[in-house]
Amino acid sequence: MKQYYSIKGKYPDAILLFRVGDFYETFSEDAVKAAEILGITLTKRANGSASSIELAGFPHHALDTYLPKLVRAGERVAVCDQLEDPKMTKKIVKRGVTELVTPGVAINDNILEHRENNFLAAVHLDHKNGGVAFLDISTGEFLTAEGPFDHIEKLISGFKPKEVLFEKNKKGTFSELFGPGHYTYGLDDWIFTEESAKDRLLKHFQTKSLKGFGVERMKLGVVAAGAIMHYLDLTQHHQVRHISSLSRIDEDKYVWLDRFTIRNLEIFAPVNEGGRSLIDIIDRSITPMGSRLLKRWVALPLKDVQPIQDRQSVVEHFFKEPQLKMDLEAHLRPVGDLERLVSKVAAGRITPREIRQMYNALSSVVPIKELCLNADNEVLNHIGDQLNACATIKDRIEKEIDTDPPNNINKGNVIRDGVSKELDDLRNIAFSGKDYLNDLQKREIERTGIPSLKISFNNVFGYYIEVRNTHKDKVPDDWIRKQTLVNAERYITEELKEYEGKILGAEERIYVLEAELYNALVSALSEFIPAIQLNSNLLAKLDCLIGFSSLAAENNYVRPVVTEGEDIDIKAGRHPVIEKQLPVGEEYVPNDVYLDSEKQQIIIITGPNMAGKSALLRQTALIVLLSQVGSFVPAESATIGVVDKIFTRVGASDNISLGESTFMVEMNEASSILNNLSSRSLVLFDELGRGTSTYDGISIAWSIVEYIHENNRAKAKTLFATHYHELNEMEKSYPRCKNYNVSVKEVDNKVIFLRKLVPGGSEHSFGIHVARMAGMPPSVVKRANEILGELEDNHRQGGISKPVGDIAQNREGFQMSFFQLDDPVLKQIRDQIINLDIDNLTPVDALNKLNEIKRISGLK
Repeated sequence: MKQYYSIKGKYPDAILLFRVGDFYETFSEDAVKAAEILGITLTKRANGSASSIELAGFPHHALDTYLPKLVRAGERVAVCDQLEDPKMTKKIVKRGVTELVTPGVAINDNILEHRENNFLAAVHLDHKNGGVAFLDISTGEFLTAEGPFDHIEKLISGFKPKEVLFEKNKKGTFSELFGPGHYTYGLDDWIFTEESAKDRLLKHFQTKSLKGFGVERMKLGVVAAGAIMHYLDLTQHHQVRHISSLSRIDEDKYVWLDRFTIRNLEIFAPVNEGGRSLIDIIDRSITPMGSRLLKRWVALPLKDVQPIQDRQSVVEHFFKEPQLKMDLEAHLRPVGDLERLVSKVAAGRITPREIRQMYNALSSVVPIKELCLNADNEVLNHIGDQLNACATIKDRIEKEIDTDPPNNINKGNVIRDGVSKELDDLRNIAFSGKDYLNDLQKREIERTGIPSLKISFNNVFGYYIEVRNTHKDKVPDDWIRKQTLVNAERYITEELKEYEGKILGAEERIYVLEAELYNALVSALSEFIPAIQLNSNLLAKLDCLIGFSSLAAENNYVRPVVTEGEDIDIKAGRHPVIEKQLPVGEEYVPNDVYLDSEKQQIIIITGPNMAGKSALLRQTALIVLLSQVGSFVPAESATIGVVDKIFTRVGASDNISLGESTFMVEMNEASSILNNLSSRSLVLFDELGRGTSTYDGISIAWSIVEYIHENNRAKAKTLFATHYHELNEMEKSYPRCKNYNVSVKEVDNKVIFLRKLVPGGSEHSFGIHVARMAGMPPSVVKRANEILGELEDNHRQGGISKPVGDIAQNREGFQMSFFQLDDPVLKQIRDQIINLDIDNLTPVDALNKLNEIKRISGLK
């Protein structure tokens, strides 16, 4: 326990799994936590002369089952192993932490999501700017960036790190900028210094400077990257040769997608339970590494036209050459997760079965390389040029590793016959023992003439020859008597003892020798890490492009024309997610959208609830996004002038946990948009101002549209869906502002949604029709129609009258009254009084009006 407490003292904030014999044990508070999370028994035991202590444990071979549960529960777990063989020491066994597993630093397959990156992030905050770095230790991807705080926030939203590191003394600033919802860990301030970070990176990459990575001048980004490397030291992850480069994320290269846009467009996760995200629909990847790359592409859409067109050219080529696509798919299927396998090589944690999987993956590289080189497409040719067959190591795996090896090196039968003469001889001895003993027995029977002689084995003195008493006079002189029985004698010989030594030591020696040969192979394989990582990246890229082709073929997508211009012209565009969720037989109604900077910069879209305004806004953004990722799009045709930022302000929801009302959330998102506009931005506003009073809402919406229209520095293309029909008046004063509405048809007092965008504003919202469709009680619908009629009466200046007649009597769920207190006559009288212009009323007019009221009331 003294040893336990000294190790636990170094990892106070982690659950310590302490290896004792065949078990991992937890003690005290750790045991209480572990028992609750893992559902294992919590016991107590006396701790020497001290009081009893809580204890919970599990068998060491169940580590892969229990460790992921602890990490997924947000716990940091220190794995403390026995560092020496207990048989080799008479003192207490030497123990030490071999790995600290945290949500952001995990290699274990059971912890990782196969089709998602497991990023660890580090954030370094300065006065107005910040640096951020991302590392996936399971793949070796290492990226860094720097820029304004909102750029850092955007990257964190896109990369979704499982753990974020920051300076301990900047916890308040971090929370203020990035909000809750992140698993964080604070590090000492000295780690976040330029000198410390640079030294650690140079030491890892074994270079004199960071110029080769293009990050030399990114001081804040370098500090964040250095902090990550320090954290790997703290968590005992020293085998990291697979982290072979540091890439920069250039703000200028990728489209700006802030966290509101990522959430509102449901790119990575649906807002509502049971919904589907964009990624769910477009991911047709065959390999896990293809899926992970696709998420990166979608989080970082391109702004440069040429690389977008390069991706499109490959997708289009697969339409022309369907056989090529089918052949590539067939060869990609056996590849699996080559990227994570090669990381396991670096960490020395690859199993024999995974080595064989790597052989299958490398075997697929050769035909894929040939297919790409022979294709009539420059991009595919370039991929083919870069693919490395790694023939020498592939052949060595084939020659040395059994075709169906066990998962554990200690199980034996990993190394093939013919690799090592010593191993073959040992196997001969260990597994052909019966043959040898049979031969020996035959030879001794012939030599001695004892027909009943037999060779046996026991645990007391090993192998022996047993002779019945009737033949003991025939026993040769060189036999040594070992045991006397009632009717037999047992003997040993020099040959038998020599053989026994061989056969008993053979199995143990086999395991040692196999481990040596296996480790030599893994060491040789580690020399090929950079080449195999490049292969992984190229195969993932190919996988994504094949997936785009399958997506386009299945859903009738077309190649968009991506240009340097500023126009967006979509003909018959569809929403990629909604069209896949429609009931059988129902067709999605496509729509045209045209936006430019000269004539139609802002479209104000009115129309009833449920008509499809929100879907139209979102589909426009998603079509632009897919275009700039390099995919084909759901439309008849599309010309997309590259956008540099996509902003959305969609829907309304309270953020109660931060004490923000619906309206505050709306205004935060709208402010972020207006403060970051550019001439190439695409802006989507859906129902802005719903969270406040009607007149406040109209005023703010009008003012925002006016600001975007009159901003000469940045004429952002904007779609503005609203219920405020008053905004239709803006078309008269602002030339680039156009009114459109999503049309409906009214038949027999029922509304039919046509879901078609047509020019002109809408005067009617049909909200009451929607209320009826939703099953609102009939009396509420009837009363709403009455109130609407009163409100639309231009002469009316007063409030809303009380309900009368059958509406008042027949409220659902109310007890009817025998006495009617509201009278239609009283209503008429009130209307007469309300409409009086008292300031300009003459005495004679007043008397006449009083007489009229008297007549209405039936008084004489």
